Amino acid sequence: MKRFLLLFCCVGFCLTTASDALATHVRAGEITTRRISSTALTYEITLTVYYDVTRGAGGGYQAALSQRDVNFCFGVGQEMRRVPRVDAETRNINPNTTINIYRTTYTYPGPGTYEISCTIVNRNEGTRNIPNSIETNFKLRTTIVVNSGLGLNSTPVLLNPPLDSASVGQKWCHNPAAFDADGDSLAYRLYVPSGKQYEADDASCSPLPVAGYTNPATIGRNPTTEAGTGPATLTVNPITGDVCWDAPAEQGQYNIAFIVEEWRDGVKIGEIVRDVQIIVTPSINKRPELKVPDEICVEAGTLINETITAIDPDGNRLELTGYGGPFNKGADGTTLNLVANPTATLTPSGIQNSPLTGTFRWQTNCAHVREEPYDVIFRVIDFPHATQTQLATLGSFRIRVYAPKPQNLTARPTADAAGRAIALSWSAYTCGTTAPPTNAQMVIYRKEGCTTLTPDVCETGVPAGSGYVEVGRVPIGQTNFTDNNKGGGLARGVAYSYRIVVQYPRPGNGQSVVSEEACITLPEQVPLMTHVTVDSTDAARGVITVRWTRPPGINPNDGTGPYQYRLLRATGLNGTDFTQIAAINTTLQASAADTVFTDRGLNTVANAFRYRIEFYITDPVSGQLQRLDATENASSVRLTATPGMRRVQLNWQARTPWSNDNRVHRIYRSKTGPNGPFNRIAEVTVQGPDTYTYTDTGADAYAADGTIPATMSTDSNYCYRVETAGQYTPPISATLLYNFSQGVCATPIDTTRPCPPVLSIDQIDCASLSDDAFCNQPTFTNTLTWQNPSTGSCDRNVVKYNLYYTPCQDSEPQLLATIDAATLTYRHENLTSMAGCYQITAVSRSGQESAPSNRVCKDNCPFFGMPNVFTPNGDGKNDVFQPLRCPRFVESAELTIINRWGMKVYENSGEGLRWDGKTNREQDLPGGMYFYQVRVKFKRLDCSAPAEVYKGWVEMLRESGGTN
Repeated sequence: MKRFLLLFCCVGFCLTTASDALATHVRAGEITTRRISSTALTYEITLTVYYDVTRGAGGGYQAALSQRDVNFCFGVGQEMRRVPRVDAETRNINPNTTINIYRTTYTYPGPGTYEISCTIVNRNEGTRNIPNSIETNFKLRTTIVVNSGLGLNSTPVLLNPPLDSASVGQKWCHNPAAFDADGDSLAYRLYVPSGKQYEADDASCSPLPVAGYTNPATIGRNPTTEAGTGPATLTVNPITGDVCWDAPAEQGQYNIAFIVEEWRDGVKIGEIVRDVQIIVTPSINKRPELKVPDEICVEAGTLINETITAIDPDGNRLELTGYGGPFNKGADGTTLNLVANPTATLTPSGIQNSPLTGTFRWQTNCAHVREEPYDVIFRVIDFPHATQTQLATLGSFRIRVYAPKPQNLTARPTADAAGRAIALSWSAYTCGTTAPPTNAQMVIYRKEGCTTLTPDVCETGVPAGSGYVEVGRVPIGQTNFTDNNKGGGLARGVAYSYRIVVQYPRPGNGQSVVSEEACITLPEQVPLMTHVTVDSTDAARGVITVRWTRPPGINPNDGTGPYQYRLLRATGLNGTDFTQIAAINTTLQASAADTVFTDRGLNTVANAFRYRIEFYITDPVSGQLQRLDATENASSVRLTATPGMRRVQLNWQARTPWSNDNRVHRIYRSKTGPNGPFNRIAEVTVQGPDTYTYTDTGADAYAADGTIPATMSTDSNYCYRVETAGQYTPPISATLLYNFSQGVCATPIDTTRPCPPVLSIDQIDCASLSDDAFCNQPTFTNTLTWQNPSTGSCDRNVVKYNLYYTPCQDSEPQLLATIDAATLTYRHENLTSMAGCYQITAVSRSGQESAPSNRVCKDNCPFFGMPNVFTPNGDGKNDVFQPLRCPRFVESAELTIINRWGMKVYENSGEGLRWDGKTNREQDLPGGMYFYQVRVKFKRLDCSAPAEVYKGWVEMLRESGGTN
């Protein structure tokens, strides 16, 4: 059925009549892009649309021809452009389907994420899972991340056209054969088709999900899978892109959509929507069976030669085709330039008898190396009787091509300006008969200790978890590298294992298999630090003894003597500001006491110290001393003690070239001070630095030197030192190295709280006060006293009191003063008001604070009064009407004067609460009786208390003049 639409607009209204066919016969489509300029953000944008072009009544031939242009939106506001069809690239791909291509370019204003969309009016009539489909437009979208840092990036291309029909009760599958020329990772997910009813193609750039869309797998009576084992499903494999409907339950026309996501380095940089129409028929034809090879990985240069077999259950003839990047063929069969030559082949071509055997052949080379696998999609389609629906089966074959491993890696010791180093070399890298890309790199990895690696089949690069770390990269043409630990020098006596890997650039971004190992140990030619032990703990007179070995690789008779050790020191566990503190000349004779130094006058209380030895030889030519090498830095052991509840927590650390891990460390305790005498109380088996810890609860678990337990009293101070045990990695030395920490002291704490004191305050009897009490007194004092309860289970060792105060009874008291324990009274002075509440707490020696005491409060005794006569005659006596002498604790007041007729004649507020017999305009009022009202806000303990109102009369006497 066809309908026709003509749009015209007048005065803001649009009407429709018959003109253009609404049923577009669009079967599927997608939008792809590629950046075409390295200097501007210019992209080529292509819309590919598949049309049903069956001729005759109801066919789509005319609809495909009439779709001469399509409206494009570029994701920049509502900007649109009509893009004409590229007739030169529009062609039939089978008797019933054509591809229409629409292409344009667009330059984006700046980096960002843009959503490109295209709209075609309208979808085909009668789509089962889209209500009123013929009035719903066909809308596609593609999202791209525009960023110059992504280079000349392009979206994936979809190489397998969506042409296959389905049959009721049989599983239907489609795979887009997506290929990303930039080597980006692809992922897949289902999507609800976009479109809106009764919307023209230039109405909006925003793709919205089709209203009322239904998952086709839920349509029909009790839809099940082809095997009948469960409900029907519509799924997409997120890795391979296989979209499968298992299985249609009712014939008809359906639409689905799915998304192909593009990822780079863990970040999504774009996605494409493909919208697909599926025709389901009740055909009795059975789909063919297809067997494809298992996933493989091959070294570049390998000839892949695999067999594909197919058989048709009905004996129908078959045709086998292949899709994917290695074929360099587009969806319409045109030649593309996706993968370097030679391209893959699939033979034989054309229609064959069942069973069918095909051969996939691809000669790989180094240009095919790629981190992402190649997905090859094989499709076999049958040719049944003309009355039956043609059915297809698809299968995925994944191929990974990796680079050959580098050869002949060797290592030798050397030295450079940074110190000790290792020189690596290897054979010039080749990849079969082809050269690797010129911007490929050789990546060098290192770890400590010789290691045998057995990578998994097809595993490229350095295996995860193997312990190797990258130490450098060089161009692929370079065949050597010197590792000096990035200028820090390498350690002597450590076995270093090296391996190298070829890293290909984008778009392949692949790697080679890891090389064989080259393992080497730097020879010992300089002394080894062995001891940095604290002999005495003092803030000014601390002592540390430093010991080292003679250089094992030096012969005293080789003509390079005499020799010299230079001892350098830095402050702190990780100190770097080294200063020379000693120079020791030596002949390296066994009898010389030249490998020990006692460092005095140190603050070992506050600091750890770090040492190293620089070893000097005499140059036979110049006779001058020159440095041969330096030891690794070694620090003293640093101990900390943290008081706990009747316990002390010890933690220690050291920075040494030998390892103190997996050894027994010794714990010592003293009650006489940080320099002992000490008693060994425990031995701690440690693993790593996180286990260098011990909690002393008073026990003495080491009986060999006598058992002296401790009560861990909060009244006592306990001092500690730790003796570590360590060792260099064999074969450097098998001797255990013992070193003492400084002494450190701590007092256990107790969480028992003191009893809350009993608090009292000097109260005032307001009723006994005279009217002139506190007259002209500007400040006041509150006196507080308290006592500690004599009973109760609480800590009696009170060292201070915390007094808390608030001027308002409804507020929380804040700390006012801290008072020594010997004082049980406090005078709160210089107050402008006596009103306030107090609480007090007791604090113990261990820092525990008691619960608050009872709360005591004190209020003011306010007073306010007004006279009943005044004489404003200017004689300086009783000339104004004002409060009686000595009002108390008035915060604010407002005065209002009213005459005998009820008229307000004067008002005033603030501190100057007085009336001189005049109006507010300074006009004299006649003598006589007036009424007054005073609203007074007092300073009270209840800070939110309302103002009090005083009312009365006053007689104003004048010597002459009328009365009111």
